[in-house]
Amino acid sequence: MNALFRLAPFTSEEASRQWLVHLAETAIAAVHPFSLLPDQLPEKPAGRTVVVGAGKAAAAMASALELAWVERARNNGEAIDLDGVVVTRYKHGADCQHIEVLEASHPMPDALGEQAAKRMLEAVKNLSEYDQVISLISGGGSALMTLPAAGISLKDKQAVNKALLRCGAPIRDINTVRRHLSGIKGGRLAAHAHPARVVTYLISDVPGDDPTLIASGPTLPDNSKPLDAMEILERHAIEVPDNVRQHLMANHDAPQACSPEFARDQSMILARASDALEAARLSAEKSAVDVRVLGDDLEGDARDLGIAQAHMVRKLQGEITRPLLVLSGGETSVTVRGDGRGGRNVEYLLGLFDTLEGAEGVYALAVDTDGIDGSEDNAGAVFGPESWKRAKALQLSARDYLNRNDAYSFFAAINDLVVTGPTRTNVNDFRAILVLPRPV
Repeated sequence: MNALFRLAPFTSEEASRQWLVHLAETAIAAVHPFSLLPDQLPEKPAGRTVVVGAGKAAAAMASALELAWVERARNNGEAIDLDGVVVTRYKHGADCQHIEVLEASHPMPDALGEQAAKRMLEAVKNLSEYDQVISLISGGGSALMTLPAAGISLKDKQAVNKALLRCGAPIRDINTVRRHLSGIKGGRLAAHAHPARVVTYLISDVPGDDPTLIASGPTLPDNSKPLDAMEILERHAIEVPDNVRQHLMANHDAPQACSPEFARDQSMILARASDALEAARLSAEKSAVDVRVLGDDLEGDARDLGIAQAHMVRKLQGEITRPLLVLSGGETSVTVRGDGRGGRNVEYLLGLFDTLEGAEGVYALAVDTDGIDGSEDNAGAVFGPESWKRAKALQLSARDYLNRNDAYSFFAAINDLVVTGPTRTNVNDFRAILVLPRPV
């Protein structure tokens, strides 16, 4: 570690902010596919190996898998015998020689995502029990791999998806609905691949790390029912077209876990939010910082969480005698009330910022570990006490920006955005608050 961070990380505002940025980089590196997949390769089958996958990390997962697979084959004097197709978000691609990488839209699905889903079903068609399918799944896969169920159009799915995102529904609800409007999610991709054995590697972006929720579980059987999806839509007061309602009311079941064909399948979560937080904790402790982890599965409204944590931090600052780092992960949501720009991480930070009102000795960072907060070009933002002074000098009202969901514009104006570009992994939000003791 750089001596700046090891010996005297908090001697200035800039040093404290950079320490938080460095911490986020450490956390994200710990959950990147290139550090995870090479040691987890499945055995080569008697037949073919076909790779499919979807998500913001899917291309990097495919690249890491392919490199390790090719190296093993060459070392063992074996044929490479690997092909397939994965889909990732635009500009999240990676170089592959044997696995085709497609790109599509996120968070709103598009026609290219629909085409990618069809390509995957075609890729696993007519396989035998001697063949193997490797499924590479990460967050974002639900939107990127979109295949409407029979009788439902892509336009229908886009409308339902948009309504769920705007109302602030948690990811568990969103993905339950997505599964039951899909021709590929909820275990349906695996059902198309059987009798081949399906091995699924996942990078989790969902609170609680339920594998069936990650990208809506295309290769894992689903325990929910279509009527559960209908209840969610009604609870969030979302109007749906008659054909969507009729499809859900018909109660078409997804593939069930009791199906004997699933007995040969395997799944493994390679990385989760807790792994990123643990890497950050270990790094912070090298700087003689106490660490408190609030949890890796925090949900709820982003601004409300920021406000609540601001009150908590004010109380803690009066009790500590050493620097304290407060960490949390999970996936918050944003209820859209205005027409501004921003994602859940900057929305959280603006709620925190507005409530702290420039409190001395408090610095905060929040980023989406995939490098894109919402649909903007930033991963998140970072601020310290000087940020409050800059905002006041520019006569910016944090509350006004918050009320119109315009957190991106606010942090851009005071030069506090964190821009990383796509990281090609995704364990959702990483939040860190550095609290220095009050001077005596």
